[in-house]
Amino acid sequence: MAVNAKMVKELREKTGAGMMDCKKALTETDGDMDKAIEWLREKGISKAAKKADRIAAEGSAAIEISGNTAVLFEVNCETDFVTKNDQFKELLKDLGQHLVSQKPASVEEALEQKLHGEGETLSTYITERVAKIGEKISLRRFSIKEKTDNDAFGAYIHMGGSIGVLTVLEGSTDEAAAKDVAMHVAAVNPRYVSRDEIPQEEAEKERELLKTQALNEGKPENIVEKMVEGRLNKFFEEICLLDQSFVKDPDQKVKQYVASTSGQITNFDRFEVGEGMEKREENFADEVMSQVKK
Repeated sequence: MAVNAKMVKELREKTGAGMMDCKKALTETDGDMDKAIEWLREKGISKAAKKADRIAAEGSAAIEISGNTAVLFEVNCETDFVTKNDQFKELLKDLGQHLVSQKPASVEEALEQKLHGEGETLSTYITERVAKIGEKISLRRFSIKEKTDNDAFGAYIHMGGSIGVLTVLEGSTDEAAAKDVAMHVAAVNPRYVSRDEIPQEEAEKERELLKTQALNEGKPENIVEKMVEGRLNKFFEEICLLDQSFVKDPDQKVKQYVASTSGQITNFDRFEVGEGMEKREENFADEVMSQVKK
């Protein structure tokens, strides 16, 4: 029997499963609605669909590296407990290998791709794992980086995957140094690599704020401008990676440490699990710093 849109819609309403899953179920069962419902139940897909509206703000950041390609990605779940599950760890590995090999341009594109280029789609694979693990799970975001044989990936995952950082140390193959920079980014959380990246609007807004503060302190107008420039430089040092004091050696700046490797850092990605989502507050920076000091 030919499967039509009306049948797919009816099955979706009865099970809550996704459109593609419903279409596949009907195709596999020759359009038999009852058998299609049973097929979805056997696959655990109808059960998984019921979890789709739950909040999933826990999870793990992970990194997968293959040759000169690396990916940093975040997978969310409902509870931190699940991240310790072997099935969840297997899911992370499969997703990482898929992303680094297939190199999708977006999460939406990734979910429609066949896992590792063959078989079921990534979306179906995740849905089936939801049914087995028992929690809502979602691929939230990812960033793919490429390097040459003359560069080194800087990859760092904080304990439990709460923070992940990926960067490239260009012009140097010193992997240890690249990881040190990634660890610094995890701990200090810079917003930009260098001052050149700061939008002029943001810099001017900060300058005006500092000027107002200085005037409110009763400082003479003839010295306010010098004070503002000094404080503005301090602000830039706080938010720019290369201007920050290196966590493993505060006596030197990150740019000095990077220069000592004969390399350069031009960008980085830092994922903190659940950032921007509703979840409990945790001081991840202090945790990372404690690991650095060890």
